[in-house]
Amino acid sequence: MPVLNLSAPLAAASAAQIDPLLTFVRAIGLEVREASLEGQQTFLPGLLIDRGTLVVDRQRLLFPGDILHEAGHIAVTPAAERHLVTANITENKPEKEGDELAVLIWTYAAARALNLPPEVVFHPHGYKSQSAWLIEHFSTGGTMGLPLLIWMGLTTAATFPVMSRWLRE
Repeated sequence: MPVLNLSAPLAAASAAQIDPLLTFVRAIGLEVREASLEGQQTFLPGLLIDRGTLVVDRQRLLFPGDILHEAGHIAVTPAAERHLVTANITENKPEKEGDELAVLIWTYAAARALNLPPEVVFHPHGYKSQSAWLIEHFSTGGTMGLPLLIWMGLTTAATFPVMSRWLRE
C-alpha cells in the first residue's frame, strides 16, 4: 500500500485518502455509515459515533487519520456495549476515560497494519499538543496502553503491533 500524506489539514479529504481507512474499519467488523453531519456538533470534524456506528462526512473530515482513532474507541468497547457508544465517548462516563490509553496504542497498531506513518493518526492538530511525543513514544518501542490491549485479549506483548484481533469481545 502506498504511503499517503494524511496529516495535513484538508478542506475535504480525497477518496484516495479516506477509502483505505474505511475499508480497514469495515473489514475488522465495525459499522460505517457515510452521511452529512451538517449542523451537528461533533467531537472531531466530519466524524461522529452514533450507537456504535462510525458516521463519516467526507465533506467535513479534516484529518483522515481521525477515522482510525474514533474506530479505536468503538473497537475497545466490549461487544455487548458497543451499541451504547455515542458522540463524545467520555462525556458523563468517567469509566470510559481509561480507554484512551488503549485507543492510542490500538490506533498506532492500525496505522502500522495499514503501513501508514504515525503522523497520519497523531497529527499536530489533535492530541492536546502531544502528537510529537506520541509519535516518538510509539515509534521508539513505547508501550503505553499495551497492558490494556493484552487484558482485552487483542494482542500479546510478544506479537505487538500485530493484533490477534481488532475488536474486544
